Amino acid sequence: MASLDTFGAKSSLQVGDDTYEIYRLDAVDGQARLPYSLKILLENLLRTEDGANITADHIRALAGWDPDAQPSVEIQYTPARVLMQDFTGVPCIVDLATMREAVRELGGDTGKVNPLAPSELVIDHSVIADIFGREDAFERNVELEYGRNRERYQFLRWGQTAFDDFKVVPPGTGIVHQVNIEYLARTVFSRDGVAYPDTLVGTDSHTTMVNGLGVLGWGVGGIEAEAAMLGQPVSMLIPRVVGFKLSGQLPDGATATDLVLTITEMLRKHGVVGKFVEFYGPGVSAVPLANRATIGNMSPEYGSTCAIFPIDAETVRYLRLTGRDEQQIALVESYAKEQGLWHDPAAEPDYSERLELDLSTVEPSLAGPKRPQDRVPLASAKSMFRNTLKDYVTDEQLNGQDEADAESFPASDSPAFSGDDATGAPAVPSAAKDGRPSRPVRVTDENGTEFELDHGAVVIAAITSCTNTSNPQVMVGAALLAKNAVERGLNRKPWVKTTLAPGSKVVMDYYERAGLTPYLDKLGFNLVGYGCTTCIGNSGPLPEAISAAVNDNDLTAISVLSGNRNFEGRINPDVKMNYLASPPLVVAYALAGTMDIDFETEPVGTDTEGKPVFLRELWPSGIEIENVIGTALASEMFSSDYADVFAGDQRWQSLPTPTGDTFAWADESTYVRKPPYFEGMARDPQPVGDIAGARVLAKLGDSVTTDHISPAGAIKPDSPAGKYLTEHGVQRRDFNSYGSRRGNHEVMIRGTFANIRLRNQLVPGVEGGFTKDFTTGEQATIYDAAQSYAAAGTPLVILAGKEYGSGSSRDWAAKGTVLLGVRAVIAESFERIHRSNLIGMGVLPLQFPEGQTADSLGLTGEETFAISGITALNDGTTPGTVHVTAGDVEFDAVVRIDTPGEADYYRHGGILQYVLRKMLTH
Repeated sequence: MASLDTFGAKSSLQVGDDTYEIYRLDAVDGQARLPYSLKILLENLLRTEDGANITADHIRALAGWDPDAQPSVEIQYTPARVLMQDFTGVPCIVDLATMREAVRELGGDTGKVNPLAPSELVIDHSVIADIFGREDAFERNVELEYGRNRERYQFLRWGQTAFDDFKVVPPGTGIVHQVNIEYLARTVFSRDGVAYPDTLVGTDSHTTMVNGLGVLGWGVGGIEAEAAMLGQPVSMLIPRVVGFKLSGQLPDGATATDLVLTITEMLRKHGVVGKFVEFYGPGVSAVPLANRATIGNMSPEYGSTCAIFPIDAETVRYLRLTGRDEQQIALVESYAKEQGLWHDPAAEPDYSERLELDLSTVEPSLAGPKRPQDRVPLASAKSMFRNTLKDYVTDEQLNGQDEADAESFPASDSPAFSGDDATGAPAVPSAAKDGRPSRPVRVTDENGTEFELDHGAVVIAAITSCTNTSNPQVMVGAALLAKNAVERGLNRKPWVKTTLAPGSKVVMDYYERAGLTPYLDKLGFNLVGYGCTTCIGNSGPLPEAISAAVNDNDLTAISVLSGNRNFEGRINPDVKMNYLASPPLVVAYALAGTMDIDFETEPVGTDTEGKPVFLRELWPSGIEIENVIGTALASEMFSSDYADVFAGDQRWQSLPTPTGDTFAWADESTYVRKPPYFEGMARDPQPVGDIAGARVLAKLGDSVTTDHISPAGAIKPDSPAGKYLTEHGVQRRDFNSYGSRRGNHEVMIRGTFANIRLRNQLVPGVEGGFTKDFTTGEQATIYDAAQSYAAAGTPLVILAGKEYGSGSSRDWAAKGTVLLGVRAVIAESFERIHRSNLIGMGVLPLQFPEGQTADSLGLTGEETFAISGITALNDGTTPGTVHVTAGDVEFDAVVRIDTPGEADYYRHGGILQYVLRKMLTH
């Protein structure tokens, strides 16, 4: 539909021989002072003005934005495209397939259930690092991946043929966000002769990585992405925008990872949830595009909606490096300059809040052991680890009852682990009566190597994830450090599982050209796959002897990964503490084998002459790294690797592909099943009702993540999901992960609140997916208790603390919640995406009164709840509060339905029901 163009903004732009229609920003008074990100939203409104969803008043409101005001004006943003990864994309396509059937059953046109915006899905979350440290690790892992995921991949191939404007990047290609910045992102879009800023929503929270390329986009839940695919605009309030001024340059030895961990700590402390973050100032030009992408990538970790850099000469240079068409590059530069979107280092746009960082002050850092915003300066890593370790070990160990175990070994100030030295002979372990808990355990691995494990052993060292594997500086840095270590005769410790999972094939291309691959292989960092692997929880099993030692002795084992997520229970079920680090530091910790080391004063190992080797001797200089990048990285690598990116390999092409407008569901499938969202749905919505007689399913604390609510990793055999799979004939070795089974609601309901580290205060002292079932008064799994409540007709509520639903944009955290029978979640605060997802599934998000908590109100979770005032929504208004009665406690909870659009979704029972009914009437 053409814009009404009230402001006369429609114009043309000549680029070479081509002419594009554009909507000029300078047609609207006040736009020049706006931040870059709001200018992109303004263009979006100008181009989509229809007089109904988007009006001239909306455009004036955005142009007249008050940076000091709290968000209150709703606008409708129409993204240019939708981006998905397979964990979240499969349920999206499952829902669309189900929606087609529902439309048909209600007498509508199934052809209307079709993407109206270009939609691209990258299969990157399914590869598991089962095999590692071998030359054939990549091939073996891909074979296993296809074996496990054949049904899912066939389903996606069906979707590729059944839906228009839907493309799939097959397995073994790269990580969605790296593929996005290296190939899919346009920066400036052109479609039907109109040029406009490339914008998107993605079903992965790290969609914000593309912000580094000047592209406005952010993560949404799969249900919201489905609506965007079907042409439904994204409802949002005009946000506050935080200006982050950069100056100076990174010092030698500091990496992009250190920079982003510093920024994450600063912004999480400042408070940017629900806000836009925008980088500006003279230091922007000193930040390479890869570093910008790293910073944008971790926007979810500091909580902002986006974290964007403007377009400038560095953007253009990167587009050319990555093999973009010259006409496209010319369009980007011409359009940005014509529209006032080109970066001016001296400009000071209006911002709601401002922060500033001198890049020269950044120091080497890690983050952990369970949150990405908890930065740990490398110089303090050992002492902070020792202090934190006390929270992970038993009281008996803290009280010295394990001293007998340690007395047979001499006390030492050196790391509490010794493995193979340079000659390969097992060394005698040094024990740990030097100020920290210790439980040394002797282990013999499958190769016959003997070594000692203790608390703090690094058992996983993974170069992984979109955050860093897209960045040549840190990837080359890691490889050069490996080269220096091998040349000194060092090796990884034998208990460390080492993996390399780049974000695109280009990484291995420049490693090969630079001759660096053999050094990584020598240290066990063989290629295991092109995908998220460890960061998403697909680290694969630890070797049996190590896993047994860790679990039988309750050791606090460590993972170090170059990822963006280190939440509890996410990385590996055997690992309690997880640290984010740059790829070079991942290599360093693989050499050391322990977190209990001070790299400044203690060696990482000894060389072939028996001399101690310190990390500073191995660390490559910035000049060395840049020299390798300058000679090894070339534009033709990108052009070649992405030349036929949607075609896939022989495995992909040989998969039998179902046909037809609707999908033929297989009753025996344990991967892809028709979900129940539209069962019994009428053409008109029923009025919403108040809640009475509700019981608490879980009472939770602060920082409960979507990983706690809906884990992505391994499925335990004795869990409800494991029992379901066993009952359906699935062998334990074929369980795969929760993430890979998101197309099967039966598995996912049973996996909701099933994280092994979940702490439900209704069952104190118990970890995992358990609760008190008030129908029996006994402890039960959360799934079994929910089934009992459903049989009794009892609605459920969740009580929670601050930052409820932080982390991944995981729609199943909301889908599973509603399918368990939860009607409302009452929390101290919500993360943006999960709050939106709850509404999108018809669950009411409520907040405790300001300054109040469940505990301060005296709530134990044993009470019966009633919530009144919800019915006011039936009158077309959204109440500010509703009244909650819980036993003898009464309070007014804040209703977190923030926009009129969200109120419509809730009235209809969810966003998909709303969109489906809209299709039937248009």
